[in-house]
Amino acid sequence: MDRTTHVDQHTSQRYSAELEGLRSSVLSMGGLVEELCRQALEALVRGDAELARKTVKADSQVNEMELNISAQCIDILARRQPAARDLRMVVGIIRMVANLERIGDEAAKVASMARKLADDRDRQTYLSEPKHLGDGVSAMLRGALDAFARLDVEAAIDIIARDPEIDREFKTLTRLLMTHMMEQPQRVKNMLRVNSCARALERIGDHAVNLCEEVIYLVDGNDVRHLGVEEIKLRHRGG
Repeated sequence: MDRTTHVDQHTSQRYSAELEGLRSSVLSMGGLVEELCRQALEALVRGDAELARKTVKADSQVNEMELNISAQCIDILARRQPAARDLRMVVGIIRMVANLERIGDEAAKVASMARKLADDRDRQTYLSEPKHLGDGVSAMLRGALDAFARLDVEAAIDIIARDPEIDREFKTLTRLLMTHMMEQPQRVKNMLRVNSCARALERIGDHAVNLCEEVIYLVDGNDVRHLGVEEIKLRHRGG
């Protein structure tokens, strides 16, 4: 093996390690965001003001991770000038960490509302529905991260297909809360806070869908943003 070949192989190995490092960083950030969502929902349901406070504070870690990963991506773009699938990987990761950062923001919103609701003694009478919504959204986020880890397009499409049900559940919950407000006008403020939590959870589901769309882009090269599930399936199958 001549010196030039050895250098080329070493450079290629370092480049592959950098790309794999990016993927690992995204999964680490995703794990943190998933935990913040879990904590925010737990703080809401249990009325745990201290856990809510910690969750809000931890959002700064998510912001820092987004900045660091984005900077690494820009550095790779400048030094390596990736092409084809590698370029899609770097661009997709930039967009993914932006969505993860927004999920962190929404989790912090839920936690912030949870702090304000913590002293409401009647909390349990209206939190079963938000908990169910939150559980569904958390499952979507977990599935999206798993699809990215395995670069599994079929799994990503399955997650996207769940979003209409989340939207319907949010609308049903909003109507239920409006009924509560009419029946108990003295509790309007807290009902609005619960609705803010539900809205934040629904948006987390939207961002989980965005993550899945990036998985499809990474693997297939298809930009499926703003497309319906059936059209996404058709494109994936080469139709």
